[in-house]
Amino acid sequence: MDSSRLSFFVRHEFIIRRLHSLSGLIPVGAYMVVHLLVNASVLNSPTSFQTQVYGIHSFGRALPFIEWTFIFIPILFHAIVGMIIVAGGHANTNQYPYEANYRYTLQRATGIVAFFFIGMHVFHMHGWFHADVWLKNVVEPFGGGQFRPFNATSTAGEALQNWIIVVLYLVGMLSCVFHLANGIWTMGITWGVWTSEHAQRRALAVCGVFGVLLAVVGVGALFGLRDAVNTPAKLEKVISEENSIYEHKEQTGEIVPNEHKRRGESRTDTAAAAAVPK
Repeated sequence: MDSSRLSFFVRHEFIIRRLHSLSGLIPVGAYMVVHLLVNASVLNSPTSFQTQVYGIHSFGRALPFIEWTFIFIPILFHAIVGMIIVAGGHANTNQYPYEANYRYTLQRATGIVAFFFIGMHVFHMHGWFHADVWLKNVVEPFGGGQFRPFNATSTAGEALQNWIIVVLYLVGMLSCVFHLANGIWTMGITWGVWTSEHAQRRALAVCGVFGVLLAVVGVGALFGLRDAVNTPAKLEKVISEENSIYEHKEQTGEIVPNEHKRRGESRTDTAAAAAVPK
């Protein structure tokens, strides 16, 4: 068959698959590890988490460029290519019910779950895009755009008070963790890092331990954020601490005042009432 008539993916399948494999580790996988560790810093204290968030936003106007270059575009590339691979793959767990085959199927299944979870997560916390018209007319009516970086713990914690959301985050986060841990193992085979059966078993054990530890970090971050503001007294205390940090950084010139990155006064007034157990 004339190669010009083949699809772009088929003609460049080798290099695309290698780039897909590499992007799953760097930067996508590396970012996920850092993201979960930053969120888990709330277990130390809400102030610790807020400090980490301020560090991220210290990039200022360069932050959107950094996010799109090193996070969003690589994630989109990895997800789109992954979906193409899934569409062309065939699970055979019924014919060959071996452990590796189940991991093969789970790798693709968790990839699909991760794809939709990440889209939901970004919409829920950030609203995808920061245009005011989009946020006001689409995001906010559907409960998105909950996170405010200058009130990080209080807004993230409030967004996780609904148990349906918590379950969705648990399923999505654990799917991402499995997909990364198992993906590192398969990446090592793809790139010839571990080729013998003994080396692959040893690498599988290491990747398994890594996955369990990262899952513990992720679960700790999820419930740490939730529990930090699950009573009116805790919420009020956290908001007070966040506002004090903001005022100090504003006075010292460490940050440029930005009300879009803070919770509105109306949200502050109604937050305590919303957190009252019913």
